[in-house]
Order: sequence, then structure tokens, then C-alpha cells
Amino acid sequence: MDTTRHEKIAGELQITARQVAETAALLAEGATVPFIARYRKEKTGLLDEVAVTAIRDRLAELEELENRRAAVVNSLTLRNLLTPELASAIEGAKTLSALEDIYLPFRPKRRTRATVAREKGLEPLAAKLFAQEDFDPSSEAAGFVGEDKGVASVDDALAGARDIIAEWVNEHADARAKMRDLFWNKGTIRSRVLPDKSEAGVKYRDYYDWEEPVATAPSHRVLAMRRGEREEFLSLAILPPEDEAIAILEAMFIRAANQAAAQVRLAVRDGYKRLLSLSMETETRLEARRRADETAIRVFADNLRQLLLAPPAGEKAVLAIDPGFRTGCKTVCLDRQGKLLHHETIFPFMSDAARGQAGQSIRASCEKFGIEAIAVGNGTAGRETEAFLRTLDLPRQIAVVMVNESGASVYSASEAAREEFPDCDITVRGAVSIGRRLMDPLAELVKIDPKAIGVGQYQHDVDQGLLQQCLDDVVTSCVNAVGVEVNTASVQLLSYVSGLGPALAQNIVRHRDESGPFPSREALKNVKRLGAKAFEQAAGFLRIRGSANPLDGSAVHPESYAIVEKMAADQGCSVADLMAQEARRSRIRLADYVTDAIGLPTLKDILAELAKPGRDPREQFENVVFAEGIDKITDLVPGMKLAGVVTNITAFGAFVDIGVHQDGLVHLSEMADRYVRTPSEAAKVGQKVEVTVLAVDIDRKRISLSLKKTPGDKKAPSAQGTPVAGTSKTQPSRREKQKDLRPGRQKPQPFNNPFAELLKRK
Repeated sequence: MDTTRHEKIAGELQITARQVAETAALLAEGATVPFIARYRKEKTGLLDEVAVTAIRDRLAELEELENRRAAVVNSLTLRNLLTPELASAIEGAKTLSALEDIYLPFRPKRRTRATVAREKGLEPLAAKLFAQEDFDPSSEAAGFVGEDKGVASVDDALAGARDIIAEWVNEHADARAKMRDLFWNKGTIRSRVLPDKSEAGVKYRDYYDWEEPVATAPSHRVLAMRRGEREEFLSLAILPPEDEAIAILEAMFIRAANQAAAQVRLAVRDGYKRLLSLSMETETRLEARRRADETAIRVFADNLRQLLLAPPAGEKAVLAIDPGFRTGCKTVCLDRQGKLLHHETIFPFMSDAARGQAGQSIRASCEKFGIEAIAVGNGTAGRETEAFLRTLDLPRQIAVVMVNESGASVYSASEAAREEFPDCDITVRGAVSIGRRLMDPLAELVKIDPKAIGVGQYQHDVDQGLLQQCLDDVVTSCVNAVGVEVNTASVQLLSYVSGLGPALAQNIVRHRDESGPFPSREALKNVKRLGAKAFEQAAGFLRIRGSANPLDGSAVHPESYAIVEKMAADQGCSVADLMAQEARRSRIRLADYVTDAIGLPTLKDILAELAKPGRDPREQFENVVFAEGIDKITDLVPGMKLAGVVTNITAFGAFVDIGVHQDGLVHLSEMADRYVRTPSEAAKVGQKVEVTVLAVDIDRKRISLSLKKTPGDKKAPSAQGTPVAGTSKTQPSRREKQKDLRPGRQKPQPFNNPFAELLKRK
């Protein structure tokens, strides 16, 4: 059975069965996706994380199918219903839907109209009618009438027989398969407003009378209509042309042109309208939701990956500010490792005297703690605070950077924040989070539930289990791609390292606190409960700077140290010299070091790592400068060109922070001069962009922007601006979402096979 599964997955992913089998074996041994993709390339045939993840998930789906198959066989066996023919059909079922269709006639049922008819002894009449021989149905039905039988008349007898036939039609596997295809390929999703709900449900007014093919309905519209239905403003229906559906069924079940066939025709129509159409509509709704969920989750995952891999400013002494008007600005000073040195509250917006005192405090802190950068949260009073800082005539080398603070309040109230700063209130903890995000976004954002970061689309409407697994995969992938400095990393960051998890991460930090910094990777083996398997999975992703062995600070796995040492010996130098001298590395012939366990792919990775040990795959940090004097939505004028940063990407466009406390929307049609299918083809979260203001609706707080290169636009006032790090806290308002989910805003795109889609992303 495993071989069959491997071949099936190989065909779906367009890879070899051997690659699937080797990957499956590694997964079964407890190997993680990052470890397999990075350190077992020879076994998998160079499969990357996307492909390994697809294999893992597909194996789980097929395992679910096999478990259900076994449960069905067991149920039928216990009730003495399993025949050789039925067993063969069950074994041949390729999907859960096909398996359930086979099992449906034998599944224990609640009491139905057909059940009642059988209890009255009408099944022989139904069988004779279904055979459609030439006879008088009324005369035949008369023999089934009687008070002792519970059948009052001929019409009652025929009606009962039709109920049984209708159930046969509903439970016919081939009929269900044809209807399933018809509902999906030709079904129309129809949305209508519920009576007396047009005023209360005004946010869904675009869906009050809307319909489109379900197969091509975009994810965001499906989710919007489902939410409207759940909130009891809309009613939804998904149905194909009824005449076409009935014609298909009649072609399958009507085999004559006589009175018996006429009774069967009535039963077929009743079976479709009362049973089969309802069942297929439910299935189609579930399939539409599944596909919409997968699309929305994929968008969320892509956005999260881009946000987590945002360029870090690096180790700098940072003064971080969580802005506020009435309650003041919470300021903290952090050293180059992110340790809290000082905190206070300043009030630059209370009075002239308070403003002067606030300026003195900022200048004094910068001098005392050697501040190299100032991080300002981009929430309420953020632009006003950076404008205040510009008036202080600070040293030019101190950059003032606006930082995305989404989720900072979630972290500040978390158990992790309370443990780290038990004597500080949540405002101080939030300011610390803002400062650390500037230094290393990944290390700080892993402390927050990804759903609190605010880069998703309908994240609370999709399958929460699937969403959580996907987001966990993204965080794990990002953490291991960057690598973790074991002597400074938090428990939260370490817990995402391959092979560790929360318990071992806690043990590592506890050992570090009690015994001091780890001098080498080998010393990790002294951590309680960190066994050989966990060490194998984790070691390559952990970095130890300053170790006596320079390879401990690289991505070279300890299992390959001997090969590197042999390379160095062959070049007549130390490992450190080999890493430092490109001329020596260029003389290495990798073919000389191929073994049964390590091939050219791994050797190429090792050589690349020796050239740039512990290299950070993230891009170089770049400041985004907002236009000075453009602080509020009322400052905007159509035609202005402004610098901004992409904060969120959805299926219908991208939201951009331009520094006015309200993100603007770049609709899909305005994403680029060339045609793009999805916004992610033209922009990514955290990207610096230049946008043109198309329209401003102050009353509804809507800003329409364009990324197209249109000449002759009005420029924003030239001025010194403030650098921006990361993405904006501001998320699309509910009204913006309503606007941009309107029907017809983009051409519907068909849903692609998820595994093919995964491979495309390679």
C-alpha cells in the first residue's frame, strides 16, 4: 500500500516515486522538513521545503483515507454486509467522496420516508416499478393496500414505492459522481439579502443580489458571502441548471416508455429535488469553502513569510518609543543585544514646558546610552512623535525609524513578556518589542501569535486547524533559514528550531542561565533531555559565535566537520584559514570528497557556507522615507506621488502605508503596467514602493493608490522624511474591505491543484 501511495503522490507532484519514498522514510524517522530539505538532499533528490511539505501533507491525507476505508470495511463486516464485489469497490475508491458514496447505501440511517415505506412492505413494488416492465402500476399497487399493512390507498402505495426509488437514486454512486461534477462545473453561487435585513446588513449590499459560477468565484468573495450568511444578513444557494441535472439522471435511470417508467421518472425528479440536490449542494459548499480557505491561507502564509524575513537593522543601541497623546510616549533604551537599560514616560504633546522637558530627556538618553537608532511605533501619534524628534537636532548618525507595531500589545500582555519583565507594565514591554523589532524582526515576531500580526485575509473565517499548521510551517521555515544564535536566543525563537520544541528550548535557556554561554555545539549534548536525534536535527541551525571551532558559527552540520577538516588538511591549512582564503577554497575538487553518505549537492552547500559562514539570507536593511508634511488623510491630493511600504497583500490588491494613519489600497488593476494575475506578482509585504494617489474619500477613510508609472503626476512636497522599518500597524477598515470585495473588481481566477501550486513556488 505504501508503494501505491508513493506512486500516487509522485504523479501528483511530478517527481519520482523514489523521492517520495525516501522523504516518507525520513519523516517516519522523525526528521523535520527543514532538516530534510537542508541536510538530506542526496536522499530526496534535491527536494526543497515546499515539496517536502507537500509530501508530508499528502501522506497525511492518504492515511486519513486508509483509516476511513478500514472503518467502513469493519462496519460492513460486523453487520454481515461485506461482499467480494463491495470489498473490491471499497478498495478501489481513490477519494473520500468516492468511498462515502459506496458506503452510503449501507450506512446506518435515521428514520426516513423510504424506511417507513419499507416497513410497510413496499420494497417489492418499488423493485418492480424500477425494472420498468410493461404493466399497470395501479393494479400492481392494489395488492399492497390494506389496513393491516398501514397502506390506505393505491396512491399511498405508489408514493411509498417512489420514496424508496428516490432513495436508491440518491445513493447511487455513479449518479452522485455525475451530480458532483455538474454542481462544481456548472453550479452557480447565488447570494440574496434576507427579508428586513437590507439596512442592518448594508456592509454586504454588493451581495444582496449577486451570482457567479462557483468554480471561478474568487476566494475573498466566497468568504465574504459566507460571513454574510453566518451573520444572518445573506442567504446562499449553489445549484446548477435543474433541467440539466434531471436530464442526466433520467438518462441514467429511465429505460422504457411505459406507465412504470413514468412512476420512476416522478421518483427521479423527487429524489433530485428532495435529496440529491441538497446533498450535492452541501458538498459543493464545503468544497468551495475548502478552496477559498486554502487560497486565503496561502496569501496569509506568503505575507507572513515576507514579514518575518524583513531585513533587520542589526545590533544597535536603540531608543524605542511607543507613542501616545494623553498618556504620553513610553520610551525605553536597549543595548545592542536588546537588553532593557532604562525606561521613562515623556509628554511632548501636553504643553510647551512638557515638550521641552521631553526633548531634554531624549537628548540625555541618546548621549548616556550611546543610542544609534530611534524606533518609533507607527500607531496613534506616531507621525507626530517623529515630527517632534526632527525638531531636536539630534546627531545625524542617529536614524529615526518608524516601526510596525502590530501585535506589540499582544506580546506585552503575554506570559513570556511578564516573565522577562515582571516589574514593568505592559506599555514598557510594548516599547521594548518595538525596539527589538527594528534590530531583528524575526526574533521578536516569533513571540506573537501570527494571527495577531495582521497580514491575513479573512483569517478568522478559514479552517483554524489548517491555518495554524500552515503558519507554524512558515515560522519554522523562516527561523531555520536564518539560523539561531543559541547563546542569545529566546525560548520562543529556539522552540521553532528543527528538532527542539518548547520543552527542549526551555532546557537550553535554563542550562545557559545556570552554566553560562555554550562554548561549542558539542556542549549542547549536555542539555537535559537533548538526545542524539534532537541534536542531529537541530545542530546545523544553531550558531555559536566565538567558538573555538569556527564551523560552529556556520550552517555546516557537525556530521560534515570531518570532511571540512580533510579539505583544510589537503590544502595545508587550518579550517579557519580555509574559510578566510578564497584562493585555497577555489583549489578544492569536490569530487574528491564524495562519499556514500555525502554527495555533490551537500558538498556544494558546504563550500558556499565556508565562503560566507552563518550568512543571513535576509536582504539589506533599507529605510523608507515618508513625505514630510503629509501626516493626515486630509493632506492628500489626487496625483501626489508618495513613498510607502506594503503592509498587507490580499487576493484583490495590496494595502500600503503612506504615513497618514490609514493604509491606502492599490487595487489589482493598478498593481503594475503589465498584466499580473495576483498582487504578489508585483509587490510583497514590507517592500518599499512609490505610489500615486488616485482618489481620497475622507468621510469613509478610503485612499485609492496606484503603482503604475503614470507620467505627469503631482509630486508631494519635497522634504526630509522619516525612515520606516517593517510594515504598518494600520489594517484595512471594514469599509475598505467591503469596497474591495465588491463583485466584479477583478477577473475570477480558477483554483489550481494545491500541489502543482506548491511546486510552482519553487
